[in-house]
Amino acid sequence: MIVPVGSTEQHGPHLPLDTDTRIATAVANAVVDGIAGRGESNWMIAPAIGYGASGEHEGFTGTVSIGTEALSLLLLEIGRSASRWASRLVFVNGHGGNVEALTAATALLRDEGRDAAWCSCSVPDADAHAGHTETSVLLHISPHDVWLDERVTGNRAPLAELMPELRRGGVAAVSEVGVLGDPTTASAQEGERLFAAMVDGCSQRIIRWAPDRNGMLA
Repeated sequence: MIVPVGSTEQHGPHLPLDTDTRIATAVANAVVDGIAGRGESNWMIAPAIGYGASGEHEGFTGTVSIGTEALSLLLLEIGRSASRWASRLVFVNGHGGNVEALTAATALLRDEGRDAAWCSCSVPDADAHAGHTETSVLLHISPHDVWLDERVTGNRAPLAELMPELRRGGVAAVSEVGVLGDPTTASAQEGERLFAAMVDGCSQRIIRWAPDRNGMLA
Protein backbone atom coordinates (compact mmCIF):
# COMPACT_ATOMS: atom_id res chain seq x y z
CA MET A 1 0.00 0.00 0.00
CA ILE A 2 1.15 3.54 -0.79
CA VAL A 3 0.10 6.35 1.55
CA PRO A 4 0.59 9.98 0.37
CA VAL A 5 1.56 12.28 3.24
CA GLY A 6 1.20 16.03 2.90
CA SER A 7 0.28 19.08 4.95
CA THR A 8 -2.12 22.00 5.28
CA GLU A 9 -0.06 25.18 5.32
CA GLN A 10 0.32 28.59 3.75
CA HIS A 11 2.21 28.49 0.45
CA GLY A 12 2.63 32.17 -0.27
CA PRO A 13 -0.26 34.23 -1.67
CA HIS A 14 -0.45 32.21 -4.89
CA LEU A 15 -0.63 28.48 -4.05
CA PRO A 16 -3.34 26.43 -2.27
CA LEU A 17 -3.01 25.29 1.34
CA ASP A 18 -2.91 21.63 0.28
CA THR A 19 -0.02 22.04 -2.17
CA ASP A 20 2.15 19.37 -0.49
CA THR A 21 -0.76 16.94 -0.29
CA ARG A 22 -1.61 17.48 -3.97
CA ILE A 23 1.98 16.81 -5.00
CA ALA A 24 2.32 13.68 -2.85
CA THR A 25 -1.00 12.32 -4.13
CA ALA A 26 -0.20 13.03 -7.78
CA VAL A 27 3.24 11.45 -7.44
CA ALA A 28 1.80 8.36 -5.72
CA ASN A 29 -0.81 7.88 -8.44
CA ALA A 30 1.76 8.28 -11.21
CA VAL A 31 4.12 5.87 -9.45
CA VAL A 32 1.43 3.19 -9.28
CA ASP A 33 0.53 3.71 -12.94
CA GLY A 34 4.18 3.47 -13.93
CA ILE A 35 5.20 0.41 -11.93
CA ALA A 36 2.02 -1.43 -12.96
CA GLY A 37 3.45 -1.38 -16.47
CA ARG A 38 6.53 -3.17 -15.16
CA GLY A 39 4.54 -6.06 -13.77
CA GLU A 40 4.20 -4.69 -10.23
CA SER A 41 0.44 -4.21 -10.25
CA ASN A 42 -0.35 -5.17 -6.65
CA TRP A 43 0.04 -1.68 -5.16
CA MET A 44 -2.98 0.28 -3.98
CA ILE A 45 -3.16 3.92 -2.89
CA ALA A 46 -4.67 4.97 0.42
CA PRO A 47 -6.41 8.31 0.96
CA ALA A 48 -3.84 11.01 1.62
CA ILE A 49 -2.91 12.25 5.07
CA GLY A 50 -3.64 15.96 4.65
CA TYR A 51 -2.29 17.32 7.93
CA GLY A 52 1.36 17.22 8.92
CA ALA A 53 4.04 18.76 11.10
CA SER A 54 3.95 22.37 9.88
CA GLY A 55 4.71 24.36 13.01
CA GLU A 56 7.25 26.49 11.16
CA HIS A 57 4.40 27.90 9.03
CA GLU A 58 2.00 28.73 11.85
CA GLY A 59 2.83 32.43 11.54
CA PHE A 60 0.58 32.49 8.47
CA THR A 61 -3.20 32.24 8.16
CA GLY A 62 -4.47 28.90 6.88
CA THR A 63 -1.79 26.69 8.39
CA VAL A 64 -3.00 23.78 10.52
CA SER A 65 -0.29 21.62 12.08
CA ILE A 66 -0.75 18.47 14.16
CA GLY A 67 2.93 18.37 15.13
CA THR A 68 5.58 15.69 14.95
CA GLU A 69 4.38 13.58 17.89
CA ALA A 70 0.78 13.31 16.68
CA LEU A 71 1.82 12.68 13.08
CA SER A 72 4.27 10.00 14.15
CA LEU A 73 1.57 8.20 16.13
CA LEU A 74 -0.89 8.50 13.23
CA LEU A 75 1.62 7.01 10.78
CA LEU A 76 2.49 4.27 13.25
CA GLU A 77 -1.11 3.19 13.78
CA ILE A 78 -1.90 3.36 10.05
CA GLY A 79 1.12 1.16 9.42
CA ARG A 80 0.20 -1.33 12.13
CA SER A 81 -3.35 -1.66 10.86
CA ALA A 82 -2.56 -1.81 7.15
CA SER A 83 0.22 -4.33 7.71
CA ARG A 84 -2.36 -6.89 8.81
CA TRP A 85 -3.17 -7.38 5.12
CA ALA A 86 -0.59 -5.37 3.12
CA SER A 87 2.74 -7.11 2.67
CA ARG A 88 4.51 -3.79 2.11
CA LEU A 89 3.74 -0.20 3.05
CA VAL A 90 5.37 2.98 1.75
CA PHE A 91 4.67 6.57 2.73
CA VAL A 92 5.20 9.07 -0.11
CA ASN A 93 6.00 12.39 1.54
CA GLY A 94 5.37 15.86 0.14
CA HIS A 95 6.42 18.05 3.10
CA GLY A 96 9.91 18.37 4.57
CA GLY A 97 8.60 19.05 8.06
CA ASN A 98 7.19 15.51 8.19
CA VAL A 99 10.56 13.78 7.96
CA GLU A 100 11.16 13.45 11.71
CA ALA A 101 7.76 11.81 12.20
CA LEU A 102 8.21 9.54 9.18
CA THR A 103 11.61 8.42 10.41
CA ALA A 104 10.40 7.66 13.93
CA ALA A 105 7.23 5.86 12.87
CA THR A 106 8.75 3.83 10.05
CA ALA A 107 11.78 2.80 12.11
CA LEU A 108 9.46 1.46 14.81
CA LEU A 109 7.26 -0.32 12.28
CA ARG A 110 10.34 -2.04 10.92
CA ASP A 111 11.56 -2.91 14.42
CA GLU A 112 8.18 -4.58 14.94
CA GLY A 113 8.74 -6.74 11.87
CA ARG A 114 6.61 -4.82 9.38
CA ASP A 115 7.96 -4.13 5.88
CA ALA A 116 7.42 -0.37 5.91
CA ALA A 117 9.40 2.41 4.23
CA TRP A 118 9.11 6.02 3.07
CA CYS A 119 10.38 8.27 0.31
CA SER A 120 10.08 11.98 -0.48
CA CYS A 121 8.88 13.83 -3.57
CA SER A 122 12.23 15.55 -3.87
CA VAL A 123 14.39 16.73 -6.74
CA PRO A 124 17.96 18.08 -6.74
CA ASP A 125 18.42 21.86 -6.38
CA ALA A 126 14.78 22.50 -5.45
CA ASP A 127 14.00 25.73 -3.64
CA ALA A 128 12.47 25.36 -0.23
CA HIS A 129 8.86 26.53 -0.13
CA ALA A 130 6.30 27.95 -2.58
CA GLY A 131 9.05 29.02 -4.96
CA HIS A 132 10.07 27.96 -8.45
CA THR A 133 9.85 24.21 -7.78
CA GLU A 134 6.45 23.85 -6.13
CA THR A 135 4.85 26.53 -8.28
CA SER A 136 6.07 24.85 -11.46
CA VAL A 137 4.75 21.46 -10.35
CA LEU A 138 1.36 22.93 -9.45
CA LEU A 139 1.21 24.68 -12.84
CA HIS A 140 1.62 21.20 -14.34
CA ILE A 141 -0.75 19.15 -12.14
CA SER A 142 -3.26 21.79 -10.97
CA PRO A 143 -2.86 24.94 -13.11
CA HIS A 144 -6.28 26.45 -12.36
CA ASP A 145 -5.42 26.67 -8.66
CA VAL A 146 -2.30 28.80 -9.09
CA TRP A 147 -2.96 32.53 -8.79
CA LEU A 148 -0.38 33.77 -11.27
CA ASP A 149 -0.99 37.46 -10.57
CA GLU A 150 -0.28 36.93 -6.87
CA ARG A 151 3.22 35.47 -7.30
CA VAL A 152 5.93 37.40 -5.46
CA THR A 153 9.58 36.63 -4.93
CA GLY A 154 10.46 35.43 -1.46
CA ASN A 155 13.73 34.93 0.37
CA ARG A 156 16.10 33.29 -2.10
CA ALA A 157 18.97 32.63 0.32
CA PRO A 158 20.09 28.98 0.63
CA LEU A 159 18.04 27.03 3.16
CA ALA A 160 21.14 26.12 5.16
CA GLU A 161 21.80 29.83 5.64
CA LEU A 162 18.21 30.47 6.76
CA MET A 163 17.85 27.53 9.13
CA PRO A 164 19.09 29.12 12.39
CA GLU A 165 16.59 31.98 12.16
CA LEU A 166 13.90 29.72 10.75
CA ARG A 167 14.22 27.37 13.71
CA ARG A 168 13.88 30.29 16.12
CA GLY A 169 10.97 32.10 14.51
CA GLY A 170 9.54 29.96 11.74
CA VAL A 171 9.17 30.90 8.08
CA ALA A 172 7.67 34.29 9.01
CA ALA A 173 11.02 35.26 10.52
CA VAL A 174 12.79 34.89 7.18
CA SER A 175 10.03 35.74 4.67
CA GLU A 176 7.20 38.23 5.12
CA VAL A 177 5.24 36.61 2.29
CA GLY A 178 5.84 32.99 3.29
CA VAL A 179 7.86 32.17 0.19
CA LEU A 180 11.37 30.70 0.12
CA GLY A 181 12.46 30.94 -3.49
CA ASP A 182 11.19 32.64 -6.63
CA PRO A 183 7.81 31.54 -8.02
CA THR A 184 7.89 34.20 -10.76
CA THR A 185 10.24 31.99 -12.81
CA ALA A 186 7.92 28.96 -12.67
CA SER A 187 6.33 27.38 -15.74
CA ALA A 188 4.14 24.40 -16.56
CA GLN A 189 6.85 23.02 -18.84
CA GLU A 190 9.36 23.11 -16.01
CA GLY A 191 6.74 21.57 -13.75
CA GLU A 192 6.28 18.67 -16.13
CA ARG A 193 10.02 17.98 -16.01
CA LEU A 194 10.22 18.29 -12.22
CA PHE A 195 7.16 16.13 -11.69
CA ALA A 196 8.55 13.41 -13.94
CA ALA A 197 11.77 13.47 -11.92
CA MET A 198 9.82 13.12 -8.66
CA VAL A 199 7.85 10.18 -10.04
CA ASP A 200 10.91 8.48 -11.45
CA GLY A 201 12.85 8.93 -8.22
CA CYS A 202 10.09 7.44 -6.06
CA SER A 203 9.42 4.64 -8.57
CA GLN A 204 13.04 3.58 -8.70
CA ARG A 205 13.32 3.58 -4.90
CA ILE A 206 10.17 1.51 -4.48
CA ILE A 207 11.20 -1.02 -7.13
CA ARG A 208 14.69 -1.29 -5.64
CA TRP A 209 13.26 -1.53 -2.09
CA ALA A 210 16.40 -0.95 -0.03
CA PRO A 211 15.22 0.91 3.11
CA ASP A 212 17.86 2.14 5.54
CA ARG A 213 17.62 1.59 9.29
CA ASN A 214 15.05 4.40 9.54
CA GLY A 215 12.98 3.10 6.67
CA MET A 216 13.99 5.70 4.08
CA LEU A 217 14.22 4.19 0.62
CA ALA A 218 17.66 4.69 -0.91
